[in-house]
Amino acid sequence: MSVFDAFRIDGAKVLVTGASRGIGRAVSLALAEAGADLALSARTADALKETASLVSEHGRACALVPGELSERGAAARVVDGAAEQLGGLDVVVHNAGMLPSGEDGLTRVVPLEESTQEDWDAVLSVNLNATAAVCRSAYPHLARSSRAAVVLMSSAAALVGASRIEAYGASKAAQVSLARSLAVHWARDGIRVNAICPGWIRTDLTTFASGTEPLSDWLMAHVPMGRWGEPHEVASAVLYLASPAAAFMTGHALVLDGGVSVPDGGLAGIPKPASPFVVA
Repeated sequence: MSVFDAFRIDGAKVLVTGASRGIGRAVSLALAEAGADLALSARTADALKETASLVSEHGRACALVPGELSERGAAARVVDGAAEQLGGLDVVVHNAGMLPSGEDGLTRVVPLEESTQEDWDAVLSVNLNATAAVCRSAYPHLARSSRAAVVLMSSAAALVGASRIEAYGASKAAQVSLARSLAVHWARDGIRVNAICPGWIRTDLTTFASGTEPLSDWLMAHVPMGRWGEPHEVASAVLYLASPAAAFMTGHALVLDGGVSVPDGGLAGIPKPASPFVVA
C-alpha cells in the first residue's frame, strides 16, 4: 500500500452525525472524496439536503438518517437505519454536539453559578449521553467489520479550563475518557476508537465569538497560531483517524487547536487584550 493509498477508504460504510453544516459537512465531503459511502444524520432530513447533494457529486452513495439524538431510542434508530441502508457499518464519526443555548437558539455563555440545572442537562444529554448511545448501538455493526473505527468529536475545552462553558467542557472531557475506555475494551474486536479535540473552529456554532470583533481578537490572542481553524482542517484529521493510515492508533485524543492547549497558550510573555467578559 502506498502512502497515498493509506488515506483512501474506498467502499467504507460511514455514519456521520451532525452532518448538516460546519465540521460535519466538511467531514462528510472529505470522506466521500476518499471513497466512502455515507449515511448522514442531523435533526431533520431537510437540513441534510445540501450536504447530501455535495456528497453525491463525488459519486458516492448517500443515505439520510435524521434523528434528535438526545431523545431516548433515537440513536439506535439512526445507527441501525444507517447500517440497513448502507449494507453494514465500518466507521462512525460522531460529530453532533452543542454549546449552551437560550430559548432563541443563540449560544449562551454564562458562568456555572448563573446557569440552571436545565442548561447543564441539555448539554450533557446531547454531548455525552447521545455519544454513549451512538457507540452502544454501533458496536454490533462495527464488530462485524474488518475496518472498524469510531471518531468522537471532542474539543480542546476538554483539556483546559472552560470558563463560562463548564457543561460543554465537562461533556467533552467525558468524551475523551469514553474514547479511551472503549478503545481498550473493543481493541480485541478490531474496533479502533479515537477522539479529536479541535480548538476554535470557524463554524455557525462559534459565530457568537468569531462575529464579535473584541471577543474574537481576545480569543485569537490566546492561540499561538493567531487564527481561527477551518472545518476542512478538522475533516483532514478525521480522515486520517478513519483510514488505514491510523491502523495502529486507538485510544488517542488528537489535538487540533493551533496551540491553544499548550500551557498558557505558549504566550506567557506576550501581552493580551483585556477580557471582554470583565465589566469595569
